[in-house]
Amino acid sequence: MNAENLIAPEQYNIAKELDQFASDDQRIAIRWLDDKQNRRDVSYKELVERTNQFALALKSKGISKGDKVLIILPRIPEAYMSYLACLKAGIIAIPCSEMLRKKDLAYRMKHADAKGVIAFHETTAEVNAIDEKLQALHNKLIVGGTEEGWDSLESLANQQSAEYDGEPTSRHDTAFLPYTSGTTGNPKGVIHTHAWGYAHVRTAAKEWLGVQEGDLVWATAAPGWQKWIWSPFLSTITLGATAFVYHGGFNAETYMEYLEKEKINVLCCTPTEYRLMAKLENLSSYSLPELRSAVSAGEPLNRPVIEAFKNAFSVIVRDGYGQTENTLLVGTLQGMEVKPGSMGKPTPGNNVEIIDEHGQPAKTGEVGDIAVHKDCPALFTEYYNDHERTQAAYRGDWYLTGDQATRDEDGYFWFEGRSDDIIISSGYTIGPFEVEDALLKHPAVRECAVVAAPDEIRGSIVKAYVVLRDDNATGDDSLVKELQNHTKEMTAPYKYPRQIEFISELPKTTSGKIRRIELRQKEQQK
Repeated sequence: MNAENLIAPEQYNIAKELDQFASDDQRIAIRWLDDKQNRRDVSYKELVERTNQFALALKSKGISKGDKVLIILPRIPEAYMSYLACLKAGIIAIPCSEMLRKKDLAYRMKHADAKGVIAFHETTAEVNAIDEKLQALHNKLIVGGTEEGWDSLESLANQQSAEYDGEPTSRHDTAFLPYTSGTTGNPKGVIHTHAWGYAHVRTAAKEWLGVQEGDLVWATAAPGWQKWIWSPFLSTITLGATAFVYHGGFNAETYMEYLEKEKINVLCCTPTEYRLMAKLENLSSYSLPELRSAVSAGEPLNRPVIEAFKNAFSVIVRDGYGQTENTLLVGTLQGMEVKPGSMGKPTPGNNVEIIDEHGQPAKTGEVGDIAVHKDCPALFTEYYNDHERTQAAYRGDWYLTGDQATRDEDGYFWFEGRSDDIIISSGYTIGPFEVEDALLKHPAVRECAVVAAPDEIRGSIVKAYVVLRDDNATGDDSLVKELQNHTKEMTAPYKYPRQIEFISELPKTTSGKIRRIELRQKEQQK
């Protein structure tokens, strides 16, 4: 596949991908259940009709093409309907996690000049706490209940026609405006057009996830994050598959039970979820003959996890890499030889390179910056209202992801870490992931994170923060020595953690990624 195959038609709307399934009331679009065993199936016919009603309800409130709306919904069918309604009406969706606080929401409302907000009835408190006069607060739409000062989106929808052709949109029109996590400075609004969705579905959904029409697909990401747009949302319902949606908290045993009972065909989990499932002592007691494709994204997956799933279910969990600003850029695709620990290769049609400081391709084995060519169809357009930071993200014609990797002689990428995660100790360049990978192979370790700790002699040393598998265990000097020797056996000896600190939990972002920046800052303060 080349880049031309990923370019959308001039007149294009992502929601139109559902038209071919719109009249099918037998084909299930969403299979939903919660942790109280409530169940609900939504057919494609119902999904499209309800989407039309939601879209017309938004228009009845004066929200129209080009306007922006914050969406704060959990894992419920109405999340799919709300996003599709925005797409079909040409309204720009701003995904927002339920974990965001009033300052986060107010910033997005102001920065994007949003015209409305859609929220779940259980998560209106932070919006209600905003005491600024913002345009978005004039159109507060609630889902799943009623509340004073809010209009029921469902009640408004019930008054609308189920027939709606949608607004004409071009491939250049903005579809989504997700915001980055903002670990440095204010969050950045990332402009994604309808053309981005076209390219994403034809690479990530088909080539990596491997979704086929009729599949039952469980992608565990929650609405509010760009990863939800990627997999649970676009990668299922645009391809005629069924999205399995579990509205409940993570529990390794529960996840395995649903994988077995529901006969899931395609699975996409976070590395943390895979790691905790792989630690189950009775993993091989589950039977998953229907599971055909399993993938992971968010941060590199560790070898022990890949091996555990391969041994238990004859399924190889394939890694993938992408960002809010793009799509799945690098991955182990279906049928590709798996090199455990590798990110895989650039996805078809996406021009992704490892470049040096001069913007030239790095040599084999040389650590460089993962970069995406400006003409890549799946790359974001720009940061909204932030030309300066858009320009700063480029080195010549290459967008810099902020991550570093090496390429081997077969073209496979190997993750080294965030540009600021790389540890340089006594002149050695050490990627934290390899050390973490070694530590996680020790049976006593549940989770870990490796960072640089300042050192008078070496400049920096490798330090590991370790969460033990046994909640009642306490790390002592003998275990420190054991873990250090274990790491020396698994990696080059100079990479072993000279310091190990045992903690009860690792700091993480609301999307579950380890916040190494917080651990680094902790070391700097010492």
